[in-house]
Amino acid sequence: MRSAESWFGEYSENHRNATNIAIHWVCVPAIFFSVIGLLGSIPPGELPWLGRLPWAKLVIGLVLLLFYARLSLRIASGMAMMSYAALVLARWLDDHAPWPLWAVGITVFVVAWLGQFYGHKVEGKKPSFLKDLAFLLIGPAWLVGKALKKAGVNY
Repeated sequence: MRSAESWFGEYSENHRNATNIAIHWVCVPAIFFSVIGLLGSIPPGELPWLGRLPWAKLVIGLVLLLFYARLSLRIASGMAMMSYAALVLARWLDDHAPWPLWAVGITVFVVAWLGQFYGHKVEGKKPSFLKDLAFLLIGPAWLVGKALKKAGVNY
């Protein structure tokens, strides 16, 4: 598997414009949240060895273990915190929003992707995921990596 540095270096090639980067700081977490919210809208599955498990938690756990932890334990920890925040927000919205969680998730997803595509239009480069779908997982981790570096923590 490629290193975090390799992934982030390639991802950074399409993310140099300050406006596009600023848009990514808003839209990538919004898209991440919307996916968690949409998964959280699916009724829990019945798994023989685990019992009832919400799909959002199952997917998060698998992605943390199978992808992010292999990149870096610090990146995985940051992504776990981001995932927890998304789960808490999804739960709160599910309990308090005037619309169903799936409707909120779809709305946020569409609006955030419109923002992403606008950012890439400003950048003048195509989104990285058009080259490799794994970049859909790298985008949030790239932001976590940037935050870690700013805090003086190597990943």
